[in-house]
This record gives sequence, C-alpha cells and structure tokens, in this order.
Amino acid sequence: MLQLFRSPARILLTAVLMLLMATGQSAVAKDQVTVAALRFVSSGPLFIAKEQGYFADEGIDAEFSFFNAAQPVAVAIASGDADFGVTAFTAGFFNIAGKGALQVVGAQLHEVEGFEGSAILASNEAWDAGLQSVEDLPGHSFALTQTGSSFHYMIGQIAADAGFDLDDMNLQPLQSVGNMIGALRSNQVDSLVIVPHIAKPLVEAGDAHLLGWVSDYAPYQVGGLFTSTDNVANRADVVQRFVNAYQRGVADYRAAFMDNDEAMQDDVVAMLHKYVYSDQPEDEAYPKIRNGAMFITEGAALNADDVRAQVRWYQERDLVDAAADPDDFINTDFVDTITAPDY
Repeated sequence: MLQLFRSPARILLTAVLMLLMATGQSAVAKDQVTVAALRFVSSGPLFIAKEQGYFADEGIDAEFSFFNAAQPVAVAIASGDADFGVTAFTAGFFNIAGKGALQVVGAQLHEVEGFEGSAILASNEAWDAGLQSVEDLPGHSFALTQTGSSFHYMIGQIAADAGFDLDDMNLQPLQSVGNMIGALRSNQVDSLVIVPHIAKPLVEAGDAHLLGWVSDYAPYQVGGLFTSTDNVANRADVVQRFVNAYQRGVADYRAAFMDNDEAMQDDVVAMLHKYVYSDQPEDEAYPKIRNGAMFITEGAALNADDVRAQVRWYQERDLVDAAADPDDFINTDFVDTITAPDY
C-alpha cells in the first residue's frame, strides 16, 4: 500500500525533471544587476541589450534605475546603489573615479569628424549682430550646466582648435540643459553646444542658428561604460558578461545608425521608444530618436589616451584633484583600446 501511495509523487517528480531537461531550463538563478542610466539615445545599447535578451543570454537579470543628470549616475555606482552605468565624462566623474571608486570598462559616445554629433548654436540676436561662425565666438556668452561639465570641456577644445582663448568668452553656468535652451531661445546667452536631437529642431523652428559641429573641431571620447572597483575585483566574471551583452547592443545600434540598415533601424527605434520619449506618440518620438543617434565605436572600444587628455585638461584648471591618475581607473581588461574611432 505504501508503494502505491508514493508512486504518484514519483511520477510527478519524474515529469518535472523531464520537462526541465527538455526545455533546457537551469535551476541556477541569474546574476542580478542594477543599471544606472539616462533616458537618452546615447544609452541605447543598454536598452537594446535588455530588449533583445542579450543580458539574459549572459545569465544576467538587468534592471534599470533612471536619473536626470550624469553626476548622480556616477554617485550611484560609487555608493553601491547601482552596478553599471554610462554617462559623459566630467570633472566630477574623474574626481570620484580618482578616489578609487569607479572603473571605466568600455566606451559610450564619440565625437567623430564627419559624423554629426553635438551642434554649436548661436541665438538669433547674436547671429544678427555678427556671430555667424565659430571663429566669431570670442567676446560672446556661452551657456553650460556647470563649470567642469562636458559642455565646459567641449567649448575648451573648440577654442583651442579654432585658435582663440577660452578666457575671451563669457561662460554662463545655468545648472540644467533646460535652462541653457531657454536662455538661448530668449537671447539671454549668445551660444551653446547641445546634442543633435535638441539642436536640429531648434534650428528648424527658427529658434537658433547652426555655427558648426563639435566633431569638426573637437573629436573626442565623450563618455564611457563604467562599474565599481569592487565589482571588478570581486565580480569580474559578471562584469565581462555584462560587457559582452553591451557589445551586442552596440552592434545592433551601429547597424541601425552607423550602417543605416533600414530594417534594423526601424526595430531599434521601436525598442528605444520604450525608454526614450516614451511619453510621446510614435510620430513625434521616432524622428527625435533618429536625430539623437551619435557615434559609438565597434565593440565599445575605448580611446584611453583621450580620456587621459581630458583628465589633464581638468587638472590644469584645478577642477580635478592633481592626485587623480587615470591609469588607476581606465580598465582595459574588457574591451579593446583605440587611438581614434574607426568606422
């Protein structure tokens, strides 16, 4: 009687085991990671990797934590509130990394000559008064979020390439991108640099004039993929698998926006719309997403020399601690390094 009583349980157990074997399911749980991100097209490879199942393929369960500015992304990684992030490099980022909290493990955007990225704009009033080329910028005001921001670095590089002294410009820290745009449209500042999905509509609407593209004056490594130093030390396998998935997302992003594969672009834009301009209808959001696509290197290869140059530039202006050594936080174990972006 006991054998008869136990046999249904044995039958059920056997059936469950056979089902697991047949479907290839594993009892091993996926590694949980939190990804700090901005709802920008520049974060696109992360969103693609999530939507395409590339993180899942690497045994990673990735969840996003969204922020409204670059600095909190770096702080979230350093504090352990998130595991990975992508953002533009700033003096604040380098100061945190220089204290040993962060490791750069891959590339985000590049400004590449010949590829439209961020635009240099003039206000209508300044244009009418004669600001009609980059070389005309000395003596004019320029909007940026904060001293030490990526905007600060870009105008510094533009000035150096165009042959004028940055001290001859009136830099206006306005704390937010929204404030920058409002100041330009209302002619309270003469110029700014802004990403293409904002710049192009401003020009098309007659609210600003295009002076040029940052990439024609200052090609550089805009930002990076990074994680905590603790993750690199204690979860290097997870870091490598995360980078693998990110690189697959980069490959799809490049196919869509660098190679102009129309079918892939349609698919990628639809995926990104779940995260970028998600509160807007497709007919409004899709053109903005396409306009916002900037250059990312194959395999998320990192221009480490350029990152070092950025750190030196900020240090020369006492915006980054002189003790910060970029070689302590540029980690070349996970992606290739390059000296210049390659199409």
